[in-house]
Amino acid sequence: MEIDAPRREAQGGEGPGGEAPGSETRRGKSLTRLIEADAEILSAQLKELRARAFPPTSAKELRKFTSGEAAKLIGVSDAYIRHLSLAGEAPEAEKTSRGRRLFSLDQIHELRRTLARSKPAYSPVRRAGEHLQVIAVTNFKGGSGKTTTAAHVAQYFALRGYRTLAIDLDPQASLSALFGLQPEFDLEENETLYGAIRYDEARRPLSEVIRSTYFPGLDIVPGNLELQDFEHDTPRVLAQSASASDRMFFSRVATALQTVEADYDVVILDCPPSLGFLTLSALCAARSVLVTVHPQMLDVASMSQFLHMTADLLDVVEQAGGDADYDFFRYVITRFEPTDGPQAQIVGLMRSLFGSRVLTTPMLKSTAISDAGLTKQTLYEIARENFIRATYDRAIESLDGLNGEIEALVREAWGRAG
Repeated sequence: MEIDAPRREAQGGEGPGGEAPGSETRRGKSLTRLIEADAEILSAQLKELRARAFPPTSAKELRKFTSGEAAKLIGVSDAYIRHLSLAGEAPEAEKTSRGRRLFSLDQIHELRRTLARSKPAYSPVRRAGEHLQVIAVTNFKGGSGKTTTAAHVAQYFALRGYRTLAIDLDPQASLSALFGLQPEFDLEENETLYGAIRYDEARRPLSEVIRSTYFPGLDIVPGNLELQDFEHDTPRVLAQSASASDRMFFSRVATALQTVEADYDVVILDCPPSLGFLTLSALCAARSVLVTVHPQMLDVASMSQFLHMTADLLDVVEQAGGDADYDFFRYVITRFEPTDGPQAQIVGLMRSLFGSRVLTTPMLKSTAISDAGLTKQTLYEIARENFIRATYDRAIESLDGLNGEIEALVREAWGRAG
């Protein structure tokens, strides 16, 4: 994909309006105006790039899956799916010129439901007495792989038939962008989680800001810069409001989620890279927490400060009546390079300190994941034939291993065996 940078005159020439580059700062013009102008230029360029990749008349679509992939997702053999197809008990698959059968994710879900009629274990959805599993993915160090982890975890659960909701709590909205939404152009005011947790009369039901995605079984609450308003509103409300409900800011995300609890099995919260009021409210809504860690010494040192601050703040919240009990709390090693000696040493140190709280499978640093990200996709969205197979297989094995551990923890929290 080519990126046509906005044309500017060479150094020493004239910029917009006949001014020499940099003259706006030398003449005392506002830095705010300069930054706003750069933001507008970048937004316009991103919009143009998206229009090329996804024209206005089209929508982002999920690829179809081979019968072998469908069988693996459901937990049966490819031969069994072939038997069901011949018996007319499976959805009619699309056939390629080579005779390969391809199923949409909707068809895979339909097939899973069909099998569950005779054997309920084929359907992973929550049963009576099992609580909504809310997983917060967090770290306040940028570059830790937080959003990449959140996206792949959410898609993993959706692929396996769990009713999944992803919530973008980061004002930078990277998770939303991965799902084909550009915050500046696709969202109106009050269409993020802020609309459901704000303190004034403009608050709206969470169900009204939830959007379906091209990933069947996976919905999203997108994010944008208005989420930052919650950080500005909360101190004012705490200082001025006599309402007990307003003062319990840390319960607002949990209260909003309760209104859609019956519709989902798993909720993934992509937290902002900071320990503000929004992150605290998300941590109090969560039943489980994943802390992403890039195994570099500076990142681990930063995580130490993050943990100290989190513990202090959650202690204050608990004393005020908040809930900070979790089904599980785990560290996720991200962007791991097995041949990097210092990284391996840091991972070994973490395992010696935290034991089983460090998930066994790391998320590998992979060109397959990076290449997919260039087109705002995840590895689960792109077929194996688009990559060097060995590279793809290593990356997908890493992702499935990691997410499989998380799924096992969720099932254990629900009291399910195996």
